[in-house]
Amino acid sequence: MDQAWTWGQDVPLRWLLIDDGSSGVDDSDVPLALCAEIDGLFVEPAPPPVPEQFTLIGCRPEPPLQALLERRSARRRHLRAVIHAVDRSGRTVAMAKMVSATVTGAGPSRLGTGLIDLILDDGLYEPLPSGARAIWELWHIGRPIRPNLWAGYDRALRHQWSGAALCHHPDGQPDRPAGGTYHLDGRFVTDIEGFYCALGEAINGPGGYFGWNLSALDDCLRGQWGAAPPFRLIWRDADVARRHLVPGYDRPAYDQRSWGPAITLQDLLGIFTDRGAEVELR
Repeated sequence: MDQAWTWGQDVPLRWLLIDDGSSGVDDSDVPLALCAEIDGLFVEPAPPPVPEQFTLIGCRPEPPLQALLERRSARRRHLRAVIHAVDRSGRTVAMAKMVSATVTGAGPSRLGTGLIDLILDDGLYEPLPSGARAIWELWHIGRPIRPNLWAGYDRALRHQWSGAALCHHPDGQPDRPAGGTYHLDGRFVTDIEGFYCALGEAINGPGGYFGWNLSALDDCLRGQWGAAPPFRLIWRDADVARRHLVPGYDRPAYDQRSWGPAITLQDLLGIFTDRGAEVELR
């Protein structure tokens, strides 16, 4: 390429797109565009691979599991199960985490007589980030009673907060009547995950759930999740969202593998309008 791209020392770094001969231009090695930025060129490395095995520690096997362990064929020691959390009251809460794995080893557990540790091959779909344990430990004690406990978390753990709120959302609880007014604390809505946390608490109180992605939000706005539409939402400190929920490209905290259009404040307002909910930005 003959052309030299030169400028003064004060001009920031630029990026030049060069044709490789397959773009339909007459010649290869032809400049196509000089870009100020290329969003997505520099990204965080992919998360490490999921471990090939995991261990169930301190298990007290019930008869069905005991019968499975007594089978000689490894193929017949395959189990499918859903992980539930057990809170302090003894109530079980489904975590929407499926185990589909083969028991490859078993032995006495150091946690007590009659307990065993089970080694399973790869079969736990999308393990949770380690920081999510503190969220589930909080719910083990009881539903959060103070708002904004999620505010100090990063995006990934804010998403886990909404996931835990969904798992603990009471089934069959009637909506409050249509025409109600709800107040959203927008001070910490610095990302879309923070919006879902704040909205869940605005509608259903501390630890409340009202969507954790666009599809779920649209579903909640149809009713049966705490507030019957239409209703009025007063969004306080909305300037925080105006600064952060802006157009661009984004890699959601719950899907670190791919990029997509960022969800903006205007996108959210459009969904509320479509479902007959009035939003007042303050």
